[in-house]
Amino acid sequence: QVQVIESGGGLVQAGDSLRLSCATSGRTFSIYALAWFRQPPGKEREFVSSIMWGNTRVTAYADTVKGRFTISKDNAKNTVYLQMNSLKPEDTAVYYCAPRLAKVAEYSFLGQGTQVTVSS
Repeated sequence: QVQVIESGGGLVQAGDSLRLSCATSGRTFSIYALAWFRQPPGKEREFVSSIMWGNTRVTAYADTVKGRFTISKDNAKNTVYLQMNSLKPEDTAVYYCAPRLAKVAEYSFLGQGTQVTVSS
């Protein structure tokens, strides 16, 4: 099994930055990729960004965050970060990190998420 713990959320003003962390543990060798998703209040969960576990140069971003958010991974700590700059009120959401295991088509939502609130 893989465990994840998200952290780093908070209340900030528009234009500020935050860095979210996703600490993984357990059978991390079975992870194929890891993604950040978010769920704004009253809306569906949406994809934010992803990174390949074994090749961190392979990343993807939603159009809404491209150029503002950066995903990265600390291999020694098995931790994935989401650096969020130039935050906007529409970035307000609960952010979840989700691993995708090898030979599994879907991401697994294992953590409680971390709340990000951006005030205007």
